[in-house]
Amino acid sequence: MSLDAVRRIADAVLYEGYILYPYRASAQKNRSRWQWGVVMGPGYAAADPSERDFTQAEIVLEHSGQPSVQIILRFLQVQRRRTEAAEPGGRAQTWDEAVEREIEFTVGRDELLGAGYVHDFAVDGGEEREPLADGGDADHGDADHGEAGAGYAVRRREPLAGLVSVRAFPLEGPWQAVRLRVRVENRTAADPVPERREDALPTALVAAHLIMTATGGEFISMIDPPEWAKTAVAECENIGGWPVLADPDGGRDIVLSSPIILYDHPEVAPESPGELYDGLEIDEILTLRTLALSDDEKLQARATDPRAAALIDRVEAMGARDIVKLHGTVRSPRPVRSPRPVRSDASAQDAGSMIARTNAAGESQWIGDPDVPWWDPGADASVSPDTDTVNVGGHQIGRGSRVRLRPGNRRSDAQDMFLIGRIAEVQAVLLDVEDNPYLAVALADDPDQDLRIAHGRFLYFSVDEVEPCEVVS
Repeated sequence: MSLDAVRRIADAVLYEGYILYPYRASAQKNRSRWQWGVVMGPGYAAADPSERDFTQAEIVLEHSGQPSVQIILRFLQVQRRRTEAAEPGGRAQTWDEAVEREIEFTVGRDELLGAGYVHDFAVDGGEEREPLADGGDADHGDADHGEAGAGYAVRRREPLAGLVSVRAFPLEGPWQAVRLRVRVENRTAADPVPERREDALPTALVAAHLIMTATGGEFISMIDPPEWAKTAVAECENIGGWPVLADPDGGRDIVLSSPIILYDHPEVAPESPGELYDGLEIDEILTLRTLALSDDEKLQARATDPRAAALIDRVEAMGARDIVKLHGTVRSPRPVRSPRPVRSDASAQDAGSMIARTNAAGESQWIGDPDVPWWDPGADASVSPDTDTVNVGGHQIGRGSRVRLRPGNRRSDAQDMFLIGRIAEVQAVLLDVEDNPYLAVALADDPDQDLRIAHGRFLYFSVDEVEPCEVVS
């Protein structure tokens, strides 16, 4: 099975935050790197409670009785580069590069359904010395590294050691399924134990993540599991990573567990021209920001790292059409819904998502002009957030209605827990670009409510996240 498409996603995770715009080593943002998926050595992790020396992925696997799982552990090994000037007084500079590492093995049926399997691994350290060209770095044309003449670029890597343990716990019930646990531990011993995070990073596994491929079985989505697996999925304990289905064809036999939370079946946008090493940002923003660098800043960026040099070259080679493609794409256009009346005998469930406006005859009707696309400003003429209403639990809810907030499970903001059960006043009924209704609300007991309303600072909820508690006529 080809994992090329999965590796493209994994590479975006691997190099997230590797080098941050404006890409120069001296840039303030590049003073604090290596934040994602860092698995520290046990000594430093014991001394700093904010760090861990392991990462763990758990996911439900249903199988045919003869399952096996291929495990690929991927991470970066920090390679610390420093310059040594040939003459006294030359200015030295350090920069952390990275070397990609992969640990691959397969766990068969006997180990998987038996006592489990442990795979030990080791990564060699090393040091290379490379002559600098007179006045700079031979690789990157770095005129900032060797001001006093030729010298050396020294790259050093520390040896690493660790293990990957795999266990499967059978689920109770008639289903032939297990809760699969894959745990990665950093066993690198550093003596003495580093006192600073900066000094501990060379013995860490950076951006550690797993690609798991099942044979003779299929994984269960952690985001949308079937009813029978919901309890088992809820019991899965994921630490330092989150597993999602990653088969680009929509199947369930490949999982990517990474330190960045993704949806099932993630994809790299085809418009993306290449790596920008800040994958949680937007290509267009990063590209334009990079183009805005001065010539001197671009020269420094090229000198920082071979990947930074390639990035600058690629961005500078982009034409206007390439940049326009980054501005936005409609992935799943939906047909415009034709106006039709809401039946007077429609149940609350049938009418649950209908936006209605009462006409002169007292009848509720769909709003929207099928001949005007949603992106046309003329479409707004058919929408009136101040007077439109939506059916919630058999009640027409509109501006001035009071509702009780019930934030849904699909939300990821931890602050939503503080809103559960709070009373809010509806300020507007709105439609998104797919014609789904939602409500703009203001908290009824917020002492700054008037000020927030005046500035249009509302909270937004879908209609299935509120309950009517008071209806205004």
